[in-house]
Amino acid sequence: MRRLALCLSACFALSAVPVHAATSEDEQFWLNLTAMGSVKDKIVYFAEIQPRIGDGVSRVDQALFRGALGWKFSPSLTLYQGFAHVVVPIEGGKDANEERSFQQISWIMGKPLGGELSSRTRLEQRWRSNGDDMGWRVREMLRYEKPLKANSDAVNALVYAEGFAALNDTDWGARSGFDQLRSFVGAELGLPGASTLEVGYLNQLINQRGGNTRVNHVASVTLFFRH
Repeated sequence: MRRLALCLSACFALSAVPVHAATSEDEQFWLNLTAMGSVKDKIVYFAEIQPRIGDGVSRVDQALFRGALGWKFSPSLTLYQGFAHVVVPIEGGKDANEERSFQQISWIMGKPLGGELSSRTRLEQRWRSNGDDMGWRVREMLRYEKPLKANSDAVNALVYAEGFAALNDTDWGARSGFDQLRSFVGAELGLPGASTLEVGYLNQLINQRGGNTRVNHVASVTLFFRH
């Protein structure tokens, strides 16, 4: 637990320090289509498809397929076990695939200042087709949304930050310590039923090998189908 806390602290600390190494940038578009609902009583699920268009919004940079089953302990606390398949197309070569098992805790922490503050903690076990080792990574997201009009959820202001920390080195390139930070600002729009649409700007700061940094400027669109 101490190592986990240190990794997360380093993640947020490093993101606030000016970067002096080489930095590359890209413009991207991410689309996330997620279906979620309940199977029976306290058993819940989600399934998502997420293409990410990069290289100046010119080609598919990643395609992610993820799903999970969960147990709802209370209206504010849910525990999930899930699996993800990630395809990374390689121009002129064989695609690199990644498989992930993950455990997730989703927690609505409270409703400060008339909004809603929530946390999502995810522990991942990762395998890549170009290596043999299993990588461990922890992710922590803090999310806050607030209605722009009193007594209405038609439009909510939305911000979140998610820090990633790798817990070990692998033969396929993962390095322990700060991995990346995602920061989002945008809006959540209510749709018919309980579905929602989230649109906004996402900044992805990635710590690369050799101390270099990559910054992706992402136009992000997420559609949640809730049943």
